[in-house]
Amino acid sequence: MADKMKKWWDLCRQMFERDEEKKEMPRRYRRLRRNIIFLMLAVTLIPLAVMAATNAMQYQKNIKSERIKPIRAIAGKAAHSFELFLEERLSAIHFISSSYSYEILSGQATLHRIFRILREEYGGYVDLGIVNNDGTKVAYTGPYDLLNKNYSNQQWFNEARVRGVYISDVFMGYRDLPHIAMAVQNLNDQGESWILRATMDTKKFEDLISPMGMDPITDAFIVNSKGVLQSDSRNYGKVLDQFPMKIPSGNSGTHVRELTDPDGREIVMVYSRLIKYDFTLVMILPQANIFQPWHTLKQEMSYMFVASVIAIFLVIFGSTHLLVKRIREADEKRVIAFRELEYTQKLSSIGRLAAGVAHEINNPLAIINEKAGLLKDLVDHDRHHDKEKLMRGVSQILQSVDRCRNITHRLLGFARRIGVQYEMLDVNEVLRDTLGFLEKEAHHRNLNIEFKFDEQIPKISSDRGQLQQVILNILTNAFAAVEDGGQIVLSTWEKDDQTVALAIRDNGHGMTEETMRQIFEPFFTTKKGYGTGLGLSITYGIIKKLGGEIKVDSKIDQGTTFTIFLPKTPPGEMENE
Repeated sequence: MADKMKKWWDLCRQMFERDEEKKEMPRRYRRLRRNIIFLMLAVTLIPLAVMAATNAMQYQKNIKSERIKPIRAIAGKAAHSFELFLEERLSAIHFISSSYSYEILSGQATLHRIFRILREEYGGYVDLGIVNNDGTKVAYTGPYDLLNKNYSNQQWFNEARVRGVYISDVFMGYRDLPHIAMAVQNLNDQGESWILRATMDTKKFEDLISPMGMDPITDAFIVNSKGVLQSDSRNYGKVLDQFPMKIPSGNSGTHVRELTDPDGREIVMVYSRLIKYDFTLVMILPQANIFQPWHTLKQEMSYMFVASVIAIFLVIFGSTHLLVKRIREADEKRVIAFRELEYTQKLSSIGRLAAGVAHEINNPLAIINEKAGLLKDLVDHDRHHDKEKLMRGVSQILQSVDRCRNITHRLLGFARRIGVQYEMLDVNEVLRDTLGFLEKEAHHRNLNIEFKFDEQIPKISSDRGQLQQVILNILTNAFAAVEDGGQIVLSTWEKDDQTVALAIRDNGHGMTEETMRQIFEPFFTTKKGYGTGLGLSITYGIIKKLGGEIKVDSKIDQGTTFTIFLPKTPPGEMENE
């Protein structure tokens, strides 16, 4: 007894746990879907992001190099051209001082003729003069009145005497025009030094800078070592203004810096120092223009990355949703299969119980039947004054024995699956015949029984007795579900070439979904106190044995419909066909 109670307890606990698991299923699948999505997004997006960042850095580096490289080359070539220009002009002055003596050049006519040739051949010269050893300009040709001017106290004179060559920074002339001075020292026949000095306007600087082939936004100019502009700048001042940024000191050559100017603009400064002279060529470009191809590419890459992320997310979300849906369907099928297996085990247990009960009851029934028959024979031969009364009592005993025998026979049939007696049946006739058992109760309770039979429905091969038991069980439940004056509808129709259907519908109180899920389980009943819970379980077993299907549809306060589908031919014959 204790073992049986334990088994029942374990069975109830498992059913409860499965119900809790079913309640938890939606949350569990949402969590599973979320975890799969996060995992797949991490597996796909992290490498994609790393690859995109690496490629972006590499592309930026390459584009930056490709854009800076030609600008750097142009700056180097421009600085070299500027240096050649100064070398050429200085060489011309040096050639004149070497080719002509001090006495010849001191003549105004000769100096004027040489100056005219310089301007025609080279251009840009403003004036030309001879300065003697005392610093006095002894000969001069040009637009200014500088004859006999003394330069002995000026820096350029002393530097020219010490170094032999002098090139000045840009300075403003008498007419407020920027100039540059060149001086070359030489010796006369008496060994005294003298200087040939020429000035040039700086328009030639702009002529050297403008052909560099840069776009209009490029700012190119020349500064000296002190950061003073030697030519006009578009953004940072005019000639002789102080350049607002410091140019790092260092070796000659071309250098590149990325920085922010005083106005807050992000710029690229390319500067190239002249080898022999104290000048630096500077080119400044906005970073936005230099890196415009990179910004365009970055924008396109961003669009592609976002589009890829969206596509990956949609694919992952769709595939994950489908995968989880399949997993959920598989789990639900597993649960259904487990319930069917459990139900089969319950039926098997009930069958063994029914067989035991039937065998135990059949033994005393046989004795009662035998003794009742003997008693009947004795009474029949005896002339007892209450013979008729005794005969009625014996007949009632025999009838009760027959009734008990039929019950035990049905139990044995359920337990042992005794052979089904197939015969050709009219489903409509079976329904009417079975309803006859409850006709008096229906009349007494004033129930409205409605028939919706298909009179052309074909006959089927089935077991009349077991089919009647099924119909009787369902009708009994329907009668119990409706109030007095309720309605019960019996319907039949041909479903397809192989199947007929019958339905029993009532307008009773109906069932919940939880009740419908358990309605065919053994020992489950809503009739507290007097229901055994075996009627519909036996009904389900019989229908399955006959090769049919049974379904239930119910709503609270709207009623219940049991629908039975039966094959026209027995299952064995259908398989043989």
